[in-house]
Amino acid sequence: MTQAVLFDLDGVLADTERLHWAAYRSVLGEYGVDVDLEVYRHRFIVDGGGPEWACRTYGLPVTPAELRARKAPRYLTLLRAQIEPRPGARAAVARFHATHRTAVATNAQRAEVDFIVDRLAFGPLLDATVARQDYVRAKPAPDAYLAAARAVGVPPAACVVIEDTPRGVRAALAAGMRVIAAPNELTFDADFTGCFHRLGSLDELTAELLG
Repeated sequence: MTQAVLFDLDGVLADTERLHWAAYRSVLGEYGVDVDLEVYRHRFIVDGGGPEWACRTYGLPVTPAELRARKAPRYLTLLRAQIEPRPGARAAVARFHATHRTAVATNAQRAEVDFIVDRLAFGPLLDATVARQDYVRAKPAPDAYLAAARAVGVPPAACVVIEDTPRGVRAALAAGMRVIAAPNELTFDADFTGCFHRLGSLDELTAELLG
């Protein structure tokens, strides 16, 4: 029986992926590099490790960690100006809050997570938020979802994860959890092997679906 529903944040609950792209594009532009949205969605969102790819491919004079650090304040500025929830996201979390434990588990930094959760009013509907500082290895390692399960006091096998990327799916599966794919317009053609269901929208996410 499902006792907890664990949500990814970027691209599932929050419509932030284009803001991430704009922030990285701003930084990369200073080095004469223009990463268009099609390249970004494959190299940064679907595959993961985008900063490593960019530094290697374009011979940038900074490390991936430095690239991430330079991007972070630009992303926060964009968040403050134009953050929006994904369609149906708040209603989906609210449907489960009364009957299940609910949490966010994300690779995003704590400052970003706290801002998004507060601005979009998800806080009262979540029992825990797990950010990048709360575990050792980023997705696709299972650490984020194992930390979320511990935070809500539910065994991994009793958790269902809602994810929009293959690396997030791999993380949840490695944690011993069942996974539902919630692709968006930037991950619609990704490989969601291992998921037991694929949503057309978050409006389809119901308790009956979880089993």
